[in-house]
Amino acid sequence: MDTLPAARHPCAMKSQQGKSPGARSLVSVVDDDESIRDSLPDLLNEFGFAARGFPSAEAYLSSDCVDKTRCLILDVTMPAMSGLDLQRELMRRRQEIPIIFITAGKDETLRARAFEQGAVKFLSKPFSETALLEALDVALQGN
Repeated sequence: MDTLPAARHPCAMKSQQGKSPGARSLVSVVDDDESIRDSLPDLLNEFGFAARGFPSAEAYLSSDCVDKTRCLILDVTMPAMSGLDLQRELMRRRQEIPIIFITAGKDETLRARAFEQGAVKFLSKPFSETALLEALDVALQGN
């Protein structure tokens, strides 16, 4: 349950077109692992991003954050709709959001498929803060 007031909620931000130069980019995290979903947005806030976590692809798609997300950090393996399924759904909706995949698995086939579908980076858990920042830098170039 979100407890932030609407004015402070990351998805209540102004659109990127009307933002001031110092406005923070929204990075959405979709991961069924509660520890990742809780800690990664906190780290992203420390890095200066607005961040919001979602427990599933479906929760993200039904939120008001999709149009405001400037980068999506997405777990590959989740129940129901997988990260690759969400990536395909966003493509179908013509939502061009840079995606950084994260996974605890070592399946090179999934990695290749994610890149074929346009993933920006693919990080293996656990990943370093440096690797995350580098991935975000690549993902947000031109945004």
